[in-house]
Amino acid sequence: MKIGSLSLGLLVTSAAFSQTAPARPSIVGVAHIGLKTADLTAARHFYGTELGYQEPFTVDKPAGGLMLTYFKVNDHQYIEIFPNLKSPTEDRLSHIAFETTNIQQLRDYLAVSGVKVPAALKPGLDGNVSMMLSDPDGHNVEFVQYMPGSLHTKNFGKFLADTRISDRIIHVGVTVRDRAAADHFYKDVLGFHEIWHGGKTDDSVDWVDMRVPDGTDWLEYMLNVKDPSPKSLGVMHHLALGVPSVEAGYKTLLARGAKPPQAPKVGRDGKWQLNMYDPDFTRSELMEPKPVETPCCSPILDK
Repeated sequence: MKIGSLSLGLLVTSAAFSQTAPARPSIVGVAHIGLKTADLTAARHFYGTELGYQEPFTVDKPAGGLMLTYFKVNDHQYIEIFPNLKSPTEDRLSHIAFETTNIQQLRDYLAVSGVKVPAALKPGLDGNVSMMLSDPDGHNVEFVQYMPGSLHTKNFGKFLADTRISDRIIHVGVTVRDRAAADHFYKDVLGFHEIWHGGKTDDSVDWVDMRVPDGTDWLEYMLNVKDPSPKSLGVMHHLALGVPSVEAGYKTLLARGAKPPQAPKVGRDGKWQLNMYDPDFTRSELMEPKPVETPCCSPILDK
């Protein structure tokens, strides 16, 4: 998590791409998703009690008061909750984040590739080193390297409760207005690659799954979204939690008093899924990793 940084714009020029860029370091997976809430107590009930995640630590604002709390999915993945939602019309998404093995090298690579990056990097309040960029749709996109002695690394192997509904975030989703611009940023510059696309009908493309270059997690483009309400935007800006059995996860949630709006179903990608919503309408999707039916529109690539 990058504390106190502003979104940084993307500036790409043909001259920049004519230079020889240093090697891009590994981008290994989703690190976290940051979400805003207007009711921290209700959010804690959803993510802590219903989904079963523990809160290993929090971070306060430099001037005092809670900045955010963390719900631990595994040693490298978290759900970050910020109690700063001010308006019912405000986007609940704070940012998405991906883990890299070398943040300084990634910063230098992006700089030469024409992306506007910070002049220098330094540890954040959590002890990790990260940088926040702005993608072509204005989403805050963070890259983080977990550093020795940070809040995260000091808690490796801890707070991994058996109550966790899932032990893996397999993807995050954000709205995309211009696929070509998103592809330039995520595919051409960062090295993500498409593993599936599909739509509400067989001849439409409403979702594109873009896998990280050095892992199995992916970013889902949510296309063709026009003038969404806060609730429908919460459907689009989402996280997916991988589970071996959606049906088993559904029964666990019901036993905990959760009330999913619908029973599990097979999605257009052929996979079992179950949608849950936090108190601020953000969707958490339980998803099985393998399709049980033939996916619509395109095959799912394994690599």
